Amino acid sequence: MSASALVCLAPGSEEMEAVTTIDLLVRGGIKVTIASVASDGELAITCSRGVKLLADAPLAQVADGDFDIIILPGGLKGAEYFRDSTILVETVKQFHRSGRIVAAICAAAGTVLVPHDIFPVGNMAGFPGLKDTIPADQWQDKRVVWDPRVNLLTSQAPGTSIDFGLKIIDLLVGREKAYDVASQLVLPAGIYNFYE
Repeated sequence: MSASALVCLAPGSEEMEAVTTIDLLVRGGIKVTIASVASDGELAITCSRGVKLLADAPLAQVADGDFDIIILPGGLKGAEYFRDSTILVETVKQFHRSGRIVAAICAAAGTVLVPHDIFPVGNMAGFPGLKDTIPADQWQDKRVVWDPRVNLLTSQAPGTSIDFGLKIIDLLVGREKAYDVASQLVLPAGIYNFYE
């Protein structure tokens, strides 16, 4: 069975983080389902810069699916929307309890995961300007942080979303596939391309 990912979107989500991650996962052969967390179930989501993205289904219809990972893009308004969504928070907790991967980028870690105490243990990165939203003993100033103890993947910002997406491919499909995808992108120096 191929790997599958659930990507959540809310009004105000960061579109670059969402689209870059989704694009890379598709390139990696991962089946992606985009879930709307909008309270009215609206599938057309207006993101942080006004770009509209179309979800596949409301989260309530797909939350119990057999996904390997749940992905929370950042964008402060979108992350606050996630934080205040009972179904989103419960879905993330279910992924964590079942040992599946939870992935959050930018504002999502400090705005969603920390206030709900979903990962009292677990190293994480986040948007540097929101460093104070993550406990000092958990904060890592790195582009991508993978903590295998709790199956938590976090990253910093739009500029690290390629690193974030490639690491998800590595975790779900393998290093060879991550390298294959990375080699097609003409990556700038400093982005780890999984070549060894």
